[in-house]
Amino acid sequence: MAHKILDKIQLPSDRFEMRLSGSGGQGMIFASVVLSKAIGMNSNKSVVQSQSYGPEARGGASKADVVVSDNEIYYPKAMKLDLLLAMTQEALDKYYPDLKENGMLIVDSSLVHNVPDVEHYAFEFTHMARNQIGHIMVANVIALGAIAALTGLVTKEKLTEIVLQHAPRGTEEKNRNAVELGYNEALKAKK
Repeated sequence: MAHKILDKIQLPSDRFEMRLSGSGGQGMIFASVVLSKAIGMNSNKSVVQSQSYGPEARGGASKADVVVSDNEIYYPKAMKLDLLLAMTQEALDKYYPDLKENGMLIVDSSLVHNVPDVEHYAFEFTHMARNQIGHIMVANVIALGAIAALTGLVTKEKLTEIVLQHAPRGTEEKNRNAVELGYNEALKAKK
C-alpha cells in the first residue's frame, strides 16, 4: 500500500544521483549493483555505483549510491541527491540532509515513521515483502520496482532481467513478483 504525497519531479538529464539506504543486511548494495547494471545496459547513459558498508555490514545505517549521466561521469560519488530511498528511520535521519530541496524521497513506511514535512512517496516495502511475496529479503527488490516506475530510468523488463541474473537460485519467482509488485504500487501512487 502506498501513499502519494508527491506531484511532480523533474529529472535532470545531465546528472541524476540516487542513494539507496537502510540497515546493513537489507540488500542496499545488491540493489544498487542491480539498478546500475539495468540502467547501464538499457540506455546510452553513463552509470557509476559506489557503496559504504564498513561497520554497518549488519545493523546500522548503510548506503549505496548510483550516479547516472548523459555524459561521462568524472566524479563517481553522490554530492547532492536527486533521489533518496530510506528503508529505515536511522537511514532517513542520517542521509536526508543530502537530498536536494526538490529531490525525490521514497521511504519504507513499515519501518520509517518520522518523515520530514516534505513531499514524498511512502510504501510498506517490508510489509509487502513479508505478506505478499512471502519473504522479507525481497523488500529491496520491491523498492527497485518502485524506483523504476517513479523515475523511468529503466524499464520493468530490463530491471527484472538483471534482478533474475543476480538473484540466488531458487528465488527467481519471488524476485520476479517483487519487481512487479513494486512497479505496480508505484504506478498507482504516481496517478
